[in-house]
Amino acid sequence: MKILMVCLGNICRSPLAEGILQHKVQEAGLNWTVDSAGTNGYHVGETPHRLSQKVALHNGIDISQQRARRFTAADFQQFDHIYAMAEDVIDDMKRIAGKQYNPAKVQLLMDVLHPGKQMDVPDPWYGPEPGYHEVFAMIDEACDEIIQQFAPVQSNQKQQQQ
Repeated sequence: MKILMVCLGNICRSPLAEGILQHKVQEAGLNWTVDSAGTNGYHVGETPHRLSQKVALHNGIDISQQRARRFTAADFQQFDHIYAMAEDVIDDMKRIAGKQYNPAKVQLLMDVLHPGKQMDVPDPWYGPEPGYHEVFAMIDEACDEIIQQFAPVQSNQKQQQQ
């Protein structure tokens, strides 16, 4: 299973989502690949925002080794599931991917908890630290649901192969 988390700059929300899900994947003993990207290239090569790093570390997750990268059309070939942090991110993904855009692979992250409600993960970029804690909690809950949704599928596939 290969999962990509996408936001605008790949320094606040999607690095948290990558770190949280990767942590949960490791704890569950799953062989998944988790990555993140941003739809704009303003922060390519940068580490996650200092408050994203601080809040992640506060929760036992080190995201300091991550580096921002830009979302590309090729991501549709490389990933099974692509979670967007907000509706405008999906719009950007459509524009970037063009004909390679595959709506079957794309979902708003919060739709895993609240299907059809079109809820965005708020961008904490301009706000104080409490906003990063709120975003962490939202993403953490959604990542629990992703594990619950897909881990049994992977276990069943392994059993069928044996």
